[in-house]
Amino acid sequence: MKSGCISPELKAAGAIPGRANAGGNAPDYSNIPGYSKTGIRKSKTGRWRAAALILLNLFMIAHIIQWRLMGRTISPIEPSETMYTLQNGFVNAGFIFFSLAILATLIFGRFVCGWGCHILALQDLCGWLLKKMGLHPKPFRSRLLVYVPLGAALYMFVWPVAYRLFSKPAHEPIIPKFTNHLVTTNFWATFPSVAVAIPFLFICGFVTVYFLGQKGFCTYACPYGGFFGLADKFSPGKIRVTPACNQCGHCTATCTSNVLVHAEVKQYGMVVDPGCMKCMDCISVCPNDALYFGFGKPTLVAPKSNVIKRHYSLTWPEEIVGALVFLGSFLAVRGVYALVPFLMALGCAAVTTFLVLKTWRLLRAREWSFYRFNLKSSGKMHKAGLVFVVFACAWIGLNVHCGWVRYHEFLGNIAFNKVRLPDELALAQLDPARWLSPADRGNILQGKEHYLAASRTGLFVNNEALPKLAWFHYLLGDAEQSVQTLAKAAAHQKDQSKALSFYYRGAILNRLGRYDEARAALDEALAERNDLILARQEKGESLWQLGRRDEAVSVWTDAVQRNPQLALVNNELAGAALASNKRDEADLYERQADKSTPNNPLYHWMLGRRLQDLGMIQLAEKHFEQAGQVGPGAGTP
Repeated sequence: MKSGCISPELKAAGAIPGRANAGGNAPDYSNIPGYSKTGIRKSKTGRWRAAALILLNLFMIAHIIQWRLMGRTISPIEPSETMYTLQNGFVNAGFIFFSLAILATLIFGRFVCGWGCHILALQDLCGWLLKKMGLHPKPFRSRLLVYVPLGAALYMFVWPVAYRLFSKPAHEPIIPKFTNHLVTTNFWATFPSVAVAIPFLFICGFVTVYFLGQKGFCTYACPYGGFFGLADKFSPGKIRVTPACNQCGHCTATCTSNVLVHAEVKQYGMVVDPGCMKCMDCISVCPNDALYFGFGKPTLVAPKSNVIKRHYSLTWPEEIVGALVFLGSFLAVRGVYALVPFLMALGCAAVTTFLVLKTWRLLRAREWSFYRFNLKSSGKMHKAGLVFVVFACAWIGLNVHCGWVRYHEFLGNIAFNKVRLPDELALAQLDPARWLSPADRGNILQGKEHYLAASRTGLFVNNEALPKLAWFHYLLGDAEQSVQTLAKAAAHQKDQSKALSFYYRGAILNRLGRYDEARAALDEALAERNDLILARQEKGESLWQLGRRDEAVSVWTDAVQRNPQLALVNNELAGAALASNKRDEADLYERQADKSTPNNPLYHWMLGRRLQDLGMIQLAEKHFEQAGQVGPGAGTP
């Protein structure tokens, strides 16, 4: 290091980096104001940035509190909410924020990441805590994994739009109709539960920082950073340099974004790495004040010169293996147990890749250390090395186990989606076997086995797979097992999913003739979701069978008022009116029912079967006759 970069205060103290003082000891900077023991000036910007990030988190907490107190609030200010705008036309606060953030990045560079991201704030906090423990996160540098954020961004925001474009029905417009969703009453609907959020923050914060460096999640996982990094290449706002720079390297030593600041400003006159998050620490610590933020030519049009030689943590064969490990881990973890969200799966995959490659190196090397821990020396594994290997094997083993469970869940979902039997037809009678095609039966058997395999070996309950497994039980004639499985599913669900499990449980209990239990389940469904009209229709059937006919009519009437096009409920009200000798009222409901009844033999058969069970024989025979006329052979009860 050249002595010209040392300030007069340091020279006066006899503290020149790389040299000993007159006494022969290492230089001491502790008594020099503004400098740390390393001889690098302390960053004044870091305090302002920390204050901004703390204020951001306080604002997020206040947002949640306001929603809890008032019941309504601005929709989540999260970039992920943009997906709902692109796919469904829901204009929300997340879309507006992400659009403004991209626009700001196109002008000023990647400031939003460095000064306005709660995940980065978490990583900075974890990095600060590790340094307090004497552990300085070392950046993990990979050639291929740096493209993961951009790939994830394309998958999140571009692929759904392309899929909709090529798979949409011909009558749907290419651009969805935009609707206002700036205010919401269900703020937490798109967020994971607290039980998932805590390990998510731990993995994407502490674990990624510990193994991959202080901005490990930003570098190898964050999909929003993929777009911000791309926008930064077009930005005229850059960290730039004056002739006062003498390549002391303080800027690079301070940067937590894994950027070779001193090399880039020497080679290009500015920082061109899109990983630069404009934290401004490099400017603050420069002893000659040679760095500054300024405007000029963006990266894409700046004169190209020799490429900086970079040192990576992996060889090319390791890069390729690492990319395959990352993909495998991501597919194994993402969505397993219907719990692990997309971002958490990316963070897990990045850590898994690091552990696989480093464990392989540790086992083969004669000397190996990690942080201040000596893992292996002279070919002998130390206790710290054994701890590292055990942790790595446990982490990798958990990934493999998740992959096994996810494999069965995935195949079970495929089988479930292949079953074509309509729910209404299956629920028309207790045993729907007569309507199952050989293909449907084969898919049901396969799907059931896959879901059972996942359930037997899984560590957690998949509250999305359980209702599907229950449906398979019912279709195969085991209604009792279906009822039990739906009860188990409801115990692990909330809101709409819980309401649907209670509804199907109540409907199946009605077919079993257990009307009191059915009514109780349907009441619970309506308690979770008051607008679930099908649950009202089934509840009316329970009450009718229990002899509480006035209550049944009241419930059915409420359902029709909410949706006048319900063919079955209108028929049931017509049957109830006939039972009370109210012929005119019955004719009115019957005509309304006929208007909304599709001319489909199976639908007529379903109506006839349900009305027959309620003792409404006259109307039932009418629909059986119509079923036989529209489709010969379909009119048999």
